[in-house]
Amino acid sequence: MAELKKRRLGRTKVMVTELGLGTLDTAQVPEGEETLHLALDLGVNFIDTARIYEGSEYLIGQVLRKRGDQSCYLATKTINRTRDGAQYDIDRSLRLLGRDRIDLYQLDDVSPESWEAVRREGGALEGLQIAQFLGKIAHIGISSHHLGVLEQAITCGEFDTVMLEYSAFSPETERLIGLAQERDVGVIVMRPLGGSGRMTTLRGIRHAAGPERLLSPAMLLRYVLSHPGISVAIPGARYPSRVRENVDLALTYHPLDDAQKRACEAEATRWLY
Repeated sequence: MAELKKRRLGRTKVMVTELGLGTLDTAQVPEGEETLHLALDLGVNFIDTARIYEGSEYLIGQVLRKRGDQSCYLATKTINRTRDGAQYDIDRSLRLLGRDRIDLYQLDDVSPESWEAVRREGGALEGLQIAQFLGKIAHIGISSHHLGVLEQAITCGEFDTVMLEYSAFSPETERLIGLAQERDVGVIVMRPLGGSGRMTTLRGIRHAAGPERLLSPAMLLRYVLSHPGISVAIPGARYPSRVRENVDLALTYHPLDDAQKRACEAEATRWLY
């Protein structure tokens, strides 16, 4: 049986499947448990969640307990900006996920306004660093939608991973992926299919995809996986069928060349405008 390719998650040195699973909405449907089981059965070894994803940590913990599975790499996040708040969230995550240690804990959705807040004395980064010292978390990461924050996070030396948007709709982060490679910071790609802000567009692409259309969900995922500098892409999935589609693509795709990538970006621009 073919296996998903693995990539190095930056300086963590952990080898993760290049296709992971984002679980923002997975717990919101009855099929969510089946979706998680299938992803793990098909070899996905990187699961991303967050404290604010309603029911997600609980569902993941229940599934992993049933499976007796401690092998997958778990990443979760806190939106809290204080040391004490972040430590509370970490302890809550540990209980819900059923782990003695969480592989990767991330500061979630850091804006330019909150960048200094999380890094000052008594800020959330200090809370994560204390938890890391105590052995509650293995590695520290950050997610952001702001290029300036991401660049500072990559260069400051305090984060093992960054989570950023990258897709044919958001190619502007490509430079930051190269910078992260230089600094040995792992790159986690959220919204590889274009993201929640473009779900109407993505639904349109799903319905319109055909021989005359370059873009499709499969092509969008292929675009992201073609970049050698990313560590893992985490498309979200509510339903098992989406997981199977994504895994099938990851097992069979050939990387796009530069001309093909530019063509995807041009088509994406036409869909947006």
